[in-house]
Amino acid sequence: MKVVLFNGSPRKEGNTFHCLNTVMEELKAEGIDCEIIWIGNKRLQGCTACYQCIDNDDQRCTIEGDNMNEYIEKMLESDGIIIGSPTYFSDLSTSTKALIERAGYATGGHLKHKIGAAVVAVRRAGANHVFSSINYFFLIKQMFVVGSSYWNLGIGRNPGEVLDDEEGINTFKNLGKNFVYLLKKLKS
Repeated sequence: MKVVLFNGSPRKEGNTFHCLNTVMEELKAEGIDCEIIWIGNKRLQGCTACYQCIDNDDQRCTIEGDNMNEYIEKMLESDGIIIGSPTYFSDLSTSTKALIERAGYATGGHLKHKIGAAVVAVRRAGANHVFSSINYFFLIKQMFVVGSSYWNLGIGRNPGEVLDDEEGINTFKNLGKNFVYLLKKLKS
């Protein structure tokens, strides 16, 4: 079983990373193969609505010059997808938005019945919109969305401050456990 985690923060080891890593520790403890891909440092263009990926039906984006097709391939090969984003002005980071837009079209119906979870880092407010935006992607792709004991968000401003958010960390640990539970049920 394999889970791919996308870190949409421009800070490689910022709060989004720590949130994702907390979930990943729970997955790895149960023998799940995990990979975090840092996309927040990449210049990823949003979708241009050319619809060539739909016409080609090859699960590839026709925009060239970035690693998007590698990310799409990772999604297709995985059993579960976790997307993490910081909260910027009550919205996703641009790299996270580009991932959702372009993978959304290019993957067609090929993410159906995979497992998804949103992970959000926030300084103070606006995280629910980010949480919803990521989950809308999973839902429109007919994926199973995993919840936790609270919304999957951690509070902190400076890198690492989220680790002081005890409730947030417990939420991410529970998310990891719930993710493993569903993954094992679906794969048995």
